Formats: sequence, C-alpha cells, structure tokens
Amino acid sequence: MPKDHLNTVFKGALILSISSLVAKILSAVYRIPLQNMVGNTGFYVYQQIYPLYGIGMTFALNGFPNFISKLVAEQPDETSKSLIARRAFHILSGLSLVVFFGLQLGATWIAAHMGDVNLAPIISAVAWMFVFMPWLATGRGYYQGKFLMGPTAVSQLIEQVVRVAIIIMAAYFSVRLGWDNYRMGTWAMSSAPLAAICSSLIFTAFGLRYLLAPAPAPTHPLPSYRKLTKRFVIEGGTLCLVAAVVILLQLVDSFTVMRGLVHQGQLPEVAKALKGVYDRGQPLVQLGLVVATAFSATLLPALTDALAKRRPIEFKRQTQAMVHVSLALSMAATVGLVALMPQINRLLFGSLEGTTALRIYIISILFAALITTYTSVLQSLNEYTAMIIGIIAGLATKVLANYIFVVHYGINGASAVTVLSLAVMFAVMWLGSPEDLQQVLLESGYLIKLLALSAVMGIVVILSCHQITALVGPILANTRGMAGIITVIGVLIGVLVFVAGAVYARLFTIREWLVLPYGKRLIKAVAKGKEHHS
Repeated sequence: MPKDHLNTVFKGALILSISSLVAKILSAVYRIPLQNMVGNTGFYVYQQIYPLYGIGMTFALNGFPNFISKLVAEQPDETSKSLIARRAFHILSGLSLVVFFGLQLGATWIAAHMGDVNLAPIISAVAWMFVFMPWLATGRGYYQGKFLMGPTAVSQLIEQVVRVAIIIMAAYFSVRLGWDNYRMGTWAMSSAPLAAICSSLIFTAFGLRYLLAPAPAPTHPLPSYRKLTKRFVIEGGTLCLVAAVVILLQLVDSFTVMRGLVHQGQLPEVAKALKGVYDRGQPLVQLGLVVATAFSATLLPALTDALAKRRPIEFKRQTQAMVHVSLALSMAATVGLVALMPQINRLLFGSLEGTTALRIYIISILFAALITTYTSVLQSLNEYTAMIIGIIAGLATKVLANYIFVVHYGINGASAVTVLSLAVMFAVMWLGSPEDLQQVLLESGYLIKLLALSAVMGIVVILSCHQITALVGPILANTRGMAGIITVIGVLIGVLVFVAGAVYARLFTIREWLVLPYGKRLIKAVAKGKEHHS
C-alpha cells in the first residue's frame, strides 16, 4: 500500500473514530437528563423500544456500511463501484421494507409480547427510520469504500445531535404540558426517522447521481443479485450481529423483564418503574465502554498495517497492546463504578433504588470491552466462526435464562444474566481464537497483576467514601450535591491508586503507556525520578 494512500486511510480512520466517540458519548449522556425529567416509568417507556432503534442504527451506521465499503473497495473502476452500490441499495431497500411493514403491522403483537400494548404507537413511530436505512447505509458504505470517511462522520454527528435535541424537547414538553408517558415516548422515538432524514441529506448528491439516475453500462462483470444477496445475509449479517451484541441483549430484556416482574407478583405500574430503574445501567455501561475502548481503538490502523505488510511479530505486539489497554481500562472502570455506585446512583438519578442490580450490571463493561477488542482482531484476520458461535451462545443464554431469573430474583437476576451472557460470548470467542491471541491475556502474569491492583483500588475507594460519609454525617451524605463531591474525590483517589500501582507493578509496556492519555509524560516523569534517586 503506497505511503500517501496509507496516510489517507489512517487520517480517515481517525476522523471516523473521533466522530464515533462524540456520537457514543452523546448517545449515553442524554439518557441521564431524560430519566431525571420523565422519571422511572417514563424512562421504561423509552427504553422498552430503544433496542429496535439501536438495531436499525447498527444496520445503517456500522454493519451494512462496513460490508458495502468492502464491496466497493473490491471493484476495479469508478463505474463498477457505483453499480455495486446501486445493487446494494436495491437489496437493502427490499430488506428495509420487509422490516418496516413487519413493525407497522405487528406493532400491537410486539407490544403485547413486551407486556404493554400501550407501546404499539411508539413501535410504529420508530419503524419509519428503516425507510431511510438503505440510503444512509449505501452512502456511508460507498464513501468508506473509497477511503473518504468525512461524509460518514458528518452524517453520524448530525443524526445524534438532531435525535438527542428532539428527545430532550419531547421530555421537556411532556413535563411542561402534562403529557402521559406513552405520548412522550412516541414523540421521543419520532426523533429516529427525523434524525435519519437530516443525516440522509449529506448523501443527496451521491444518491441522485449513483442510485436514482439511469445506470451506466457495466465495464466489468458484477456479481448477480442472488450471489450478492447471499453475501449480504452471511457477511453483512455477521457484521451487524457483532455490532449489535449489547443491543440484542437489551431487546431480550424488553420482552422478558417487565413480564417476569409481573409474574413475580409486582403490580404492572410497579414493574414498569422497576424496569426503568434497571435501565439506568445502560447509559453507565455505554459510557464505561467508550472509556474502555476509545484508546485501544487508536491501535487498529497500526494493526491493519502490520497485517497488510505481513509482519507477524509487529501484529502480535499491537494486538497485545490493544487487549491489555482495553482490559485494564474496562477493569478500572468496572471496579470504580461498582465501588462508587451508591453515590453515582444518587448523583445521576436522585435515589439509591436498584443499586445492587446496577452494581451487577456494571460488570458487563468488562466482558463487552473484551468482546469488542477481540472481534476487531478476529475480523482483521477474517476469523468469523468463533465470533458467530460465541454471539449465538451468549444470546441463547440470555433468552433461556432471563425470564426465569427475573421471576426469582427480580432486576438483580436480569443484571446477572446479562453479565453471564457476555461472559459466555467472550469465553467461546477466546477459546475459538488462534493460540497466539489466547496467550495475550496470560503472558507475563498480566492478569494476576491487574486483578490484584483492581482489588486494592476498589477497597481504597470504598474505605475513602465510607470515611467521608462518616465525617459529614448521614443526612448531608444523602444529598445529591455531597454525592457528587464524594464521587469526584473517589474517582481521583481511584485514578491515583491505579496509575501508581500500574507503574510500580510494571503493568504496561512502554508501547502500551504511549496509547494512554498523558502516558508519554508519565514515562518521562518516572525516568526523571529514577535518575534523581540514582
């Protein structure tokens, strides 16, 4: 690969990574004010249907665009690229219409199986976003296939900003005008198609030129619609499945948690509020994953380059750095959030309801981050079998166990099954991955060091919070303001303990330190300290 072209690829990957990071933060953060404005039951109404939106956006943003970009990149000339994009658009249009009409006609049936027929209008509202999915996915995939990441990045940001703005406005007017929760939910989910329309405008020129204008004569043979559809189902479907892992688990929750709570003996209104409490964990896990995977993702271009240039030793080093950084950050985020959960729950959501369930749910960050990292490496190696089997095994665990655990253990049971499902997914992927990739977790006593360091950090943070609570008294400690102060102090103490312990235990190599923020400064500071003492 020529150097100039490689630089273009790297710059494009960086632009897309930054926009994706901003979009993910927006997608996680807005749900905290939403819950505060509409309460637990209002949040339940929104979160019950959110997985349907999430699956649609996975199709339009990650899964199918990545597959279409591969198809476009395979073509030898511009005419063939435009024609393959046109065929992809036709296939996706057929798929999206099936999903759209399925959701519209089956809205009442789906809502009834979620245990709440009042959700039907919200399902109908979110269904409209699938109409725009082919246009978005094809436009993004076409430009990504030409290594132009700008249009995808811009459309992604527009989609999130418009959607979040409409959701917060819907929540505001719901409180101001006294709407019921289902009317609020319908307006909030209408943000999905409206945001899709706005982000689709980025691809207007592309669509008019390549998708709707008369097709030029082909210059090279193209795969038939039948073969292309088969590839869409197998390759594109796999990419969508990988990208939607956490959302699919949430979809299972939508069908089982509320119904399980009612079967347990809870009144429907109480069950809805409890599901809303349980759903508090989702933005926290999302934020934790952003932190855990953002910095390790910066190694992906180097990983791709090492593979392209057939440098197995460099590939192994980059893989090790990526796995170690992701695991360390996800472990630190998980232990920190578990230790500070009572204060975080009080600060963000105004109560201590569901603290135990949230503590269990937060462990999802650890396994979800590992799954994300391992799937990135396995995809680069074109190893899909372990991924597919792992995801199917994890989803089967969730489907089979969730309802039973909710009936017996309430929302604590749902949290435990989510963690168990992700653990099963990762275990199958890890066992099915190449031996070198398996050994990355076990080399140099890394895992033992990390577990010991995380345990020390967690204990220190918990003891510090207890000490502050004892000093200020229980009444002041239970206010949101003091919960915020304790949380900030706890985070600072946790970071200091973890970083100092990582340096002392030599947890990271120099390469791994350089990936982390301020890693270079820390290496220089430690080196100066050693010179001073010698």
